[in-house]
Formats: sequence, structure tokens, C-alpha cells
Amino acid sequence: MSLSRFDFPPGFVFGAATAAYQIEGSAFGGCGPSHWDTFAATPGNVVRAEDGARACDHYHQWPADLDLLKQANMDGYRFSTSWPRVMPDGINVNPEGLDFYDRLVDGMLERGLKPFQTLYHWDMPSALADLGGWTNRDTCHRFADFAETITRTLGDRVASIATINEPWCVAWLSHFMGIHAPGLRDIRAAARAMHHILLAHGLAVERLRGMGQPNLGIVLNFDHASPATNSPEDQAASDLWDGIFNRWFIEGITKQAYPANVLQGLAPHMPQNWQDDMATIGQPLDWLGVNYYTRHLHAHAPGTPWPSLRDVPGDRPKTQMGWEIYPEGLHHFLTRLSKDYVGDLPIYVTENGMANADQLADGVVTDQIREDFLFAHLAATKQAIADGANVKGFFYWSLLDNYEWAEGYEKRFGLVHVDFDTLVRTPKSSYHALARALARNE
Repeated sequence: MSLSRFDFPPGFVFGAATAAYQIEGSAFGGCGPSHWDTFAATPGNVVRAEDGARACDHYHQWPADLDLLKQANMDGYRFSTSWPRVMPDGINVNPEGLDFYDRLVDGMLERGLKPFQTLYHWDMPSALADLGGWTNRDTCHRFADFAETITRTLGDRVASIATINEPWCVAWLSHFMGIHAPGLRDIRAAARAMHHILLAHGLAVERLRGMGQPNLGIVLNFDHASPATNSPEDQAASDLWDGIFNRWFIEGITKQAYPANVLQGLAPHMPQNWQDDMATIGQPLDWLGVNYYTRHLHAHAPGTPWPSLRDVPGDRPKTQMGWEIYPEGLHHFLTRLSKDYVGDLPIYVTENGMANADQLADGVVTDQIREDFLFAHLAATKQAIADGANVKGFFYWSLLDNYEWAEGYEKRFGLVHVDFDTLVRTPKSSYHALARALARNE
């Protein structure tokens, strides 16, 4: 598939994304402990009990990593700022942590890269996790304090600020399914986290708007939900999953209400007087970030507890994560969000990518499957723009192979191969293909 930057509107931003805990190395620079450190240290949670103590050592190697972005002709870099690095106990500031991000943002600007900042990409300071983390309403106010602190240092230079990355993962995956830190399987904890993560977003937006900060948004992840059959039961199961994964967060923000079918299960466990927070949650956004990877087929699972549904394997080729490759889903969400929720609000594809069992051979990594994946999803984005979605940019996940959370270092999403023993970076064929597509021919 032949696509280039000239197939997209003028000013469209192409970039790659990373997250602090996954690449920086939490053992460096006075970073405090996070709930990911303790989750990873608990047997059975993470592949080989690996953690992010060293990760890709981006803390020391960031200049070369930013050079990789520039050399690929990218326009922007989506990065996250670690709460435990900036505030090791969740409250008091670590000047060394602020200085790191100060240098990092300046380094982006020196290379002509637009800094797209994410405040929270899942690294909760352990001191706040000890107090209940996202099950504790007070954490929302501490997050607003963090947002203000880091923005006073970086806010004059970043292109945009996202409050939260993927609240579904923060709340449901981590508190109901137990797959990510803090590893809970508790419906009461999940209901509270599902609400409090959006309240934290709202309080942070309120605080930063009060400071005059522009370009505020949130990054939501979307999972294409389809019924396994045409039966009414499977259709209801699919619609419920769409409510839990997709509609809960976007409707909380844009409609100041939660889906009725999800509340049937969560309402008894919600925080007291949660309805009073919806105006704070529903403040207008300046832009919306869309993360999209895959689809799932759902069937009703009778005789099981709410939500009483199960996944059914699909027939599409799958990535190393076992996720179906379904680029039509990206087009679906970009157009659906524009039509049903945000109108002409700017949308960015803030994550899209695939894990693959890449092999380094004679100094080269050939990942044609990732090239095909990337350009198929760029084509879906281009079609969504033609169909009226106001999409302003596309960030591939991820720049580097990195710490893939509960998968440890087993799954590789990067455009750049990382040898986790030597930390040597090797751009893959997908990196070079994207660099050619983004060349400006100047």
C-alpha cells in the first residue's frame, strides 16, 4: 500500500508514542516507587516478574531516542510524565524529576518535534496506592495537584496535554479483571475506579484551565465489539461490552451520564452521590485522543455473574498479543465518535500498533507484517477523514520495544528493536518504511 504524508491534510501530525514507566527506568533520577513495582514483584503477575527499573534506560538515552524520531521525519512525540518521578510520595516535588522533563521537552523542540504530553500513563505513586489509589476519592485531588505542578514547568512549551491514558485499563482491566496494577478483582473497587478516574480528569482540566492552559484533552481506548451471532442474547452481550469499554468514558465526558446497561451492574457499588461529579467530569475538551488496536466478538454467558459475557475467537490474522487485525474498526470509531459524540472536535489517533515476535538477524529486523498493519490503519484513518472525521494526527505505538506491562519484555510493539541486555537500538524495516512515507522531499 502506497501512502505518504501528502495523502493527508496539510498540518497533519505524524509521530510515535511511548510511556514513562515502559521506557525510562524507574531506578534512576530519584523516582519513587509505584504500584507497578509491587505488582511486578508479586509472583504470577508479570512474565518472569520483570519490572521497569531499567526498561530502555530512556532516562539516560533520551537524546538518541529523540534523534530516532527526527530521523524518521516525524512531526511530534507523544510521551508521558511519571507521577512518581515528579512526586515520589505523590505529594512532594523531586526537582531532579522536573529537570529531566524540562530537558526532554527542550530536546524535542530543538529537533522540531511537537511535544504531546500525557500526565498519567498508569504509574501511581506507591504512597497513594497505599491509601486506596483510584478507589480513594482523595487521589483525584492529588492528581490535580500533580497536573498543576508539572504544568507550571512544561505548560509553556508542550503542544497539548492529555490528562489520562486509557481509563478503561486504569479502572476495569486493573480493578475488575486484575490483569494490571493494582491487580484487584473486585466489582466495588472497579466501580469506584471507573468513576474516580474520570473525576480526576475533570479536576485536572478544571485546574489547568484556571491556569490558562490551552489544548487539554484525554486519551480513550476503544475496542470494536461485535456479537458472535445474531441472537438477541449475543447482541445484548456485545452492546454491554461496548458500554463498559467504549461508551462509559466518552458518554461520561460528553453527555455527563453513564450507559444504563452498565449501571445495571455497577450502580450498587458506585461512590455515594457520584451524580454530583458529572458536571466536573463533563467539561468541554479541546481535542480527543483515540487509541485503537483490535476487535472482539462477544457471546452471552448464561449462569455466570454480571456482565455474563465471554469472548469468541474471530477468524482474522492475529498479532503476537493474540489480537485480531481489524483496521476497519479504526475507521468505525473515528467516524462514530465524530457523528455521535464530538462533532468537529479535533481527534488524534494517539495509539495504534501491533506486537510481533521480531528477530534481529545480521543487524536487520524485517517486520513486513507491521508495515502492512501500519499502512492499513493509516488508510483507515485517511478514509475516516474523507468521511468527515476531523482527524488531526496519528501516533504509532510504539517508538521502542519496551516494558509491555504484565507481558514484561516478551511482546515487541516498537518501530525500533531494543536488545534488552545491551540496550542497543536497531530501527526495523517498518521504521524505514514510515520514514520514507513521511519524507517531505525538500
